[in-house]
Amino acid sequence: MFSTIQPSAQKLQTKPASSRIVRRSPWPRLALFAFMIVVALIQLFPLIWLVDYSLLKSGDFFGKNFLVWPDPPQWANYKNAFTYGRVPLFFFNSLLVTVITVAASAVLALMMGYAFTRMKWKLSGFFLGFVMLGMIIPIHATLLPNFILFHKLDMLNNLFTLILPYTAIVIPISMFIMTGFLETIPRAIEESAVMDGAGIFGVIFKIIFPITKPAIATICVLNFISTWNEFIMANTFLTSEDIKTIPFSIMKFAGEYSSNYGAQFAVMTIIALPTILIYLLFTEQMTKGITAGAVKG
Repeated sequence: MFSTIQPSAQKLQTKPASSRIVRRSPWPRLALFAFMIVVALIQLFPLIWLVDYSLLKSGDFFGKNFLVWPDPPQWANYKNAFTYGRVPLFFFNSLLVTVITVAASAVLALMMGYAFTRMKWKLSGFFLGFVMLGMIIPIHATLLPNFILFHKLDMLNNLFTLILPYTAIVIPISMFIMTGFLETIPRAIEESAVMDGAGIFGVIFKIIFPITKPAIATICVLNFISTWNEFIMANTFLTSEDIKTIPFSIMKFAGEYSSNYGAQFAVMTIIALPTILIYLLFTEQMTKGITAGAVKG
């Protein structure tokens, strides 16, 4: 009797909950993947449109289509950009101004950020807030005061008149990123370096600088983007043809009654390439530099 009941009782036993396999529907993940593809295409469309129009004839720009297949591609637009547009010279001038601005802002942000976050002195919080106020001032709001000042100092028509305001206007955002990153660094590292005999500059450039590379990369990329193709201030301060920057190449093909749109789009494509390359190269460092200040350690 007992032997006949036992097997039936075993059949009534169910599997434990831990051994059950829960299958999730793949559709939410596929929908998210499709949505991200659409967003990526929307983000890439301006670049595709820019390259497409740089290879068109002047008569192909007026139509109902957003994209027109160049038949044949007008590579002469790029040739005109390099010859008549003087792209090599203007490109070098822009590169010189931007590199000096980016390097100066990074060094100043590192040293000032260390002074505000590590050194104890009166009114440090007040002056840090005063520097941060510069983030609400647009660069072109300083155009007229800078012009008057540089005119009185006889400094117009000089690349230095661009480097000074460019550096000053990016210092606040650079300080904001650098101070947030420095707050995450333990002070014990610097104390050990001081006990080993390191001076203040040794601590900053030998200890702090290697640690803050993500923040410095973020500062450099953001400042490069903001100063690389700035035109209004350069157009106000520069008059000599030999020191003009890369946006002036576009104006070479703008006439009173007609314009060479193909060459203008070719110049804009050349202007966009350095920014895209630098952003792609330092995306990971930018992510670390921006997010590091969110967590205080």
